[in-house]
Amino acid sequence: MSKKTRRRLDAGLKAKVALEALRNEATIAELAAKYQLQPNQIYAGKKQLIDGAAGVFADGVGKESNREAEVNELYTKIGQLTVERDFLSRRSGR
Repeated sequence: MSKKTRRRLDAGLKAKVALEALRNEATIAELAAKYQLQPNQIYAGKKQLIDGAAGVFADGVGKESNREAEVNELYTKIGQLTVERDFLSRRSGR
């Protein structure tokens, strides 16, 4: 008995299939056959695209959270480097 492995969809293919599903030029069954996917995967991708579409037009909402995460990461690195510097300066007797 062979074990099936799950096929991971990359974001590009997922977006392409979801957009085709939104255009209604082909049925979900036809798209599933064309891309060798389960219809549930296409419905889920279509829903995800619709739900996330507003984020595309938001003014920097996603960018702001990315910037905040980057700032926090940099503060953490600064703290780590400060501790290392203090440790090494005490070790060297300065």
